[in-house]
Amino acid sequence: MDDSIKSKAAKILADFLVENGKRKTPERFAILNSVYSMRGHFSLEELSEEMETNNFRVSKATLYNTMNLLLAVRLVVKHNIDNVTKYEATFINGNHCHQICTNCGKVTEVNTMAITTTLMGMKLKRFHQEGFTLYFYGLCSSCQTKFKRKLAKKLAKQNK
Repeated sequence: MDDSIKSKAAKILADFLVENGKRKTPERFAILNSVYSMRGHFSLEELSEEMETNNFRVSKATLYNTMNLLLAVRLVVKHNIDNVTKYEATFINGNHCHQICTNCGKVTEVNTMAITTTLMGMKLKRFHQEGFTLYFYGLCSSCQTKFKRKLAKKLAKQNK
């Protein structure tokens, strides 16, 4: 992400820390910077590796606690995809639609205004909606092609 988004995210985090009487530590801002440098979905292990690559090591406890702060501020969203916890930088954009291949596990983001407009326009009883996450499960085009080839070979063998 570009530096202006990183700067805005850092300001949001700094304001949150001040308002809640928490310390503004270099580790928290280094983690935020690494989160906003990563592309797509990532695990805490991948985030830790990214930070080590940049010669900034933090303890697992600091990483977990900071991620919980970033979740609270809505600078990060947490996904449970195929029983694996993944995170994603959001910059207060809680609306996410994902396609998940049930064969290979590939996850891609879907951006469609029709879905966003419909879901954000829903009136929920006694509930103020701030955002949504929607998952579509199925087969990606690569897996569909593989299955079709496999089926064609099987049918060809049966017809011999």
